Amino acid sequence: MPDAGENGLDSEFASAEDSTGLMLWRVTNAWQAAQRAALRPFDLTHVQFVLLASLAWLDTDGPTTQRELSRHAGTDPMMTSQVLRTLERKDLVERRGHPTDARAKSLRVTAAGAELARHATTAVEGVDQRFFTPLGAERAAFTRMLRVVLGPAS
Repeated sequence: MPDAGENGLDSEFASAEDSTGLMLWRVTNAWQAAQRAALRPFDLTHVQFVLLASLAWLDTDGPTTQRELSRHAGTDPMMTSQVLRTLERKDLVERRGHPTDARAKSLRVTAAGAELARHATTAVEGVDQRFFTPLGAERAAFTRMLRVVLGPAS
C-alpha cells in the first residue's frame, strides 16, 4: 500500500487532475449539464431523451420490447420501465401487445414522439459537436476508446 501523500490520501496520483476517474467524472458532469440545458425546451430529461431516441432508432427494425430498449440504451430495466410510463403519459410512446410473445409488450414511438425525438436529436448532437470540438481529429479515436472501456458486452 502506498504511503499517504501530502494530502493524506493513499493515492497513486501526484495531482487529482491525473486521475482518469476524476477527469471522467468532471467531463461527464459538464457534458450532462450542457445536455440538460439543450433538452429543457423540449421538456425532456436526458434519460427520457435517450430512451425516446433509442426507441425511435430501434423502431425501424420492427417491434421492440422493454428489455431490448433497456439493453440498447444501457439503462437499468426498472428505471427504463418508470421512464417509459412518463413518456406514455406525455403521449410520446405507446405499448401494445407483442406480435410473437404474448407475455411481452411492444413499444412504439408515437407520431408526436418521433417529431420530438427528431428535433431533440438535432439539439443534442449540436451540444456534442460543440462539447467535443477540442478533440478535433481525435474524436473518433476517443469514441473507440470509450467502447474499449465499456467492453464487448455493452
